[in-house]
Amino acid sequence: RRCPRIRGAFARAWPPRLLFLAPERAVLERLGSMSSMRVTKPGSELLFVGFNQDFGCFACGTETGFRIYNVDPFKETFQRVFNSGSIGIVEMLFRCNLLALVGGGANPRYPPNKVMIWDDHQNRCIGELSFRSEVKAVKLRRDRVVVVLANKIYVYRFSDLKLLDQINTLPNHKGLVAICPEAVSTVLACPGISKGHVRVELYDIRKSTIIPAHESELACLALSQDGIRLATASDKGTLIRVFDTHTGAMLHELRRGMDRAEIYSITFNQTASFLAASSDKGTVHIWSLQALEGEDAEAVGEAANAEQDGGLPQNAKSGLGFLSSIVPGIAPSYFQSEWSFAQVHNLHAQSICAFGAEPNTIVVVGADGTFLQSSFAEGGECQRLTYARFVRQEEDDLVSQGPSGNDK
Repeated sequence: RRCPRIRGAFARAWPPRLLFLAPERAVLERLGSMSSMRVTKPGSELLFVGFNQDFGCFACGTETGFRIYNVDPFKETFQRVFNSGSIGIVEMLFRCNLLALVGGGANPRYPPNKVMIWDDHQNRCIGELSFRSEVKAVKLRRDRVVVVLANKIYVYRFSDLKLLDQINTLPNHKGLVAICPEAVSTVLACPGISKGHVRVELYDIRKSTIIPAHESELACLALSQDGIRLATASDKGTLIRVFDTHTGAMLHELRRGMDRAEIYSITFNQTASFLAASSDKGTVHIWSLQALEGEDAEAVGEAANAEQDGGLPQNAKSGLGFLSSIVPGIAPSYFQSEWSFAQVHNLHAQSICAFGAEPNTIVVVGADGTFLQSSFAEGGECQRLTYARFVRQEEDDLVSQGPSGNDK
């Protein structure tokens, strides 16, 4: 049974206020799909890492509380240490004073079946949502709270925690869900009740769409800032597909590689002109989505010329596509799919990625407590811009800014 509790302090916390401000830089309303991960590395003080909705900062759940880090410039901006108990999920609401907390680790501060709405301005919980089973994920936007359980997703209105919708899913132990953060539309994507299918809720027009994205189990999904584009990956991890959420039409088939891989995160940039994904191969791939959506040959040719002139980057495609129609047994998708035009290699831990505030930059945060910012302006191997280590090792905080240079 769902038991929302709203304390008197909840009204005093609404509307939320900016709290975790970026140092020496204006707050950017740069929206995008959300990206987070739960950390299970033995001996790590990190239990959770997740970007906020505009990718301007990220939150870490730890054995003693939570921390907030600014992305550009990279810096720890806030740390909350509790007397006892650890935090397994920290979901920010942009940079404001309200967060969603779920207990985790060996000594959880809150029960893993409760979502606590924390007001850091008042330094207290002002509301809670209780469930009969463990909370797998929480997503926030200014008007919604989305809670993921193993077989069901609940959608609440943020201002009063009123239940608005509940959605049945296949077993969803990864907590897969995405909700677009842009206020002009309300779009939610989650696993359906059939393997490899995605359910898309277009709440503004009261339309529900089922997209048969993959034949195998879903591993990851993401929405663009406006909810118009959906990206998905299966547990095979070889292909990422991009769909139109209103029509269900597939717009891109992006190839990560030929070997199986676990996709850790997928993310769009602000304008959905680029897409990036991280995997257990220790690589982040970046694709361009700026062309080939219904373009004719002339437009594609113009895009290719623009690339030669230093304009739009283009994904690689096989020049042997004609073989799929004349040689039996060759999968046509291998030749028709698009390969990434830029990559970050040599990542040594589970990682999530996001696009940076500066043009043509990608940010990678690892479960080993590493922060990496690189430029993909030239395509190919990304150029390292900033490297830092932010986890505590042997009682010391090892934070070091690395020199600029190319990744090996």
